[in-house]
Amino acid sequence: MTYLEIVNNILKRLRERTVSTVNETPYSTLIGVLVNDAKSEVENAWNWSALRNTLTLTTSSGIFNYELNGTGNNFSVMDVVSEDGNFFMEYRTQHDFNRFYLNQTPATGIPRYYNFNGVSDDGDTLVDVYPKPNNTYTIYFNIIQRTGDLALDTDKLVVPLQPTLLLAYAKAVEERGEDGGASSSSAYATSARMLNDAIAQDAQRHSEELEWAIT
Repeated sequence: MTYLEIVNNILKRLRERTVSTVNETPYSTLIGVLVNDAKSEVENAWNWSALRNTLTLTTSSGIFNYELNGTGNNFSVMDVVSEDGNFFMEYRTQHDFNRFYLNQTPATGIPRYYNFNGVSDDGDTLVDVYPKPNNTYTIYFNIIQRTGDLALDTDKLVVPLQPTLLLAYAKAVEERGEDGGASSSSAYATSARMLNDAIAQDAQRHSEELEWAIT
């Protein structure tokens, strides 16, 4: 379903007239806001397979701070892999990095550690690496990349539809009070069951992927 189709589905459940664009009426605009609220909750509820992404960082000699282009500031890390060293890099605290770079002469070589250190002017996350690169190295950040708000009528969800739709509906029922056919508590309970089912299915899918990779 598109963003507009989700909003209209909820409007039908509320026995409201449908719209030709999400922001056609104040009420359809409100439903759009609730859809995005629900989408954010569902995205944060689980590391969905559909949100996995791999970002490639290429170092330069003598540079230890890099921008992770496209991350925004809403992601989580699964693992970080050094292609050249063929190992998983380790996260270290800002205190550790202060010690590495301020309290001693920094070592140089293939980076083994990383630490997030602010955001760029574009809103992307900045990352420090250590040891300080002495050459060009390739680092892979395997992340869960959460998406921005749905905005265009034609935008589509990446995470499972039903938990998102039903959670948005539950929020709409709560916002205007009891809705003849359903209470907000009943609607929330239904959306929670759908979310748990979707998580279980995604977890099973990931488990099958791991078994296939091992065999």
